[in-house]
Amino acid sequence: MDQRVSLITLGVADLDRSRRFYEDGLGWKVTQMVEGQVVFYQLSNGLALGLFGRADLIKDGQFDDDTGARFAGLTIAYNARDEAEVDAVMAEAKKAGAAIQKPAEKVFWGGYSGYFRDPDGHAWEVAYNPFWELDANGNLTIPQPE
Repeated sequence: MDQRVSLITLGVADLDRSRRFYEDGLGWKVTQMVEGQVVFYQLSNGLALGLFGRADLIKDGQFDDDTGARFAGLTIAYNARDEAEVDAVMAEAKKAGAAIQKPAEKVFWGGYSGYFRDPDGHAWEVAYNPFWELDANGNLTIPQPE
């Protein structure tokens, strides 16, 4: 299997509310959708994000956890080019209605990061890592150890 993730799909309680958060709040553009069921956003680095009605996603995947959004030990990360971009993205997310989980700050590993939660409680980290590289398209490269 290739070492790759192509699509992250978030189960959301209210698809219209989530669309407003990502589109009106964050300025993202829909790439494809099935009205009332699922919305896809092509991200700049070849990855895609999907929003799927939570009840429909539970049925589709035959999951049995319908207790609502909770922290499942997963965060989605937005890697920034510098600390100022981290602050700008955090401010944009807050303005769009995100709950700030942890304000951006210098962190133990030498970078700068904060966390927010989208309207369904999905955790996003916004981080600047001075040891990793981002190309012009936002593609992340983790340097190999020497």
